[in-house]
Amino acid sequence: MPLKSMPLEEPAINLTSMLDVVLLLILYFLFATQFIQEEQQYDIQLPTVPDAVALTGQPDEIVVNVEESGLIVVRSEQKSLTELQALLELAREKFPGQAVVVRGDGRVPYQKVMDVMSIVRRAGIRNLSLANRPNPAGS
Repeated sequence: MPLKSMPLEEPAINLTSMLDVVLLLILYFLFATQFIQEEQQYDIQLPTVPDAVALTGQPDEIVVNVEESGLIVVRSEQKSLTELQALLELAREKFPGQAVVVRGDGRVPYQKVMDVMSIVRRAGIRNLSLANRPNPAGS
């Protein structure tokens, strides 16, 4: 006895809920643009402030290199101790938490590195680090 089979239904995607979401998003963006236009329609003269500071975070640390010959190099520029102090004081005024890294050559006299560290402290910078390289031999 042969079995009767029902014709299979074709699979269909119900797009009703997706269309609802798309229409809601369109309405949201329409209303949002209306609020922006209303905010921009007022012609106001904003006040000016002479001592405004940047709203950015802290800058990168200033790297002070002390070469073997005793030369002090900051940002590829040779500096004297007085120029270094002026640069660091200006950086501290702009960013009170300014960090400084002193990189002294391993063959430089210790006095040169101490002079640079003294200038950093005299400039009022408290965040001071000495750069070094780990010994691969581990001794």
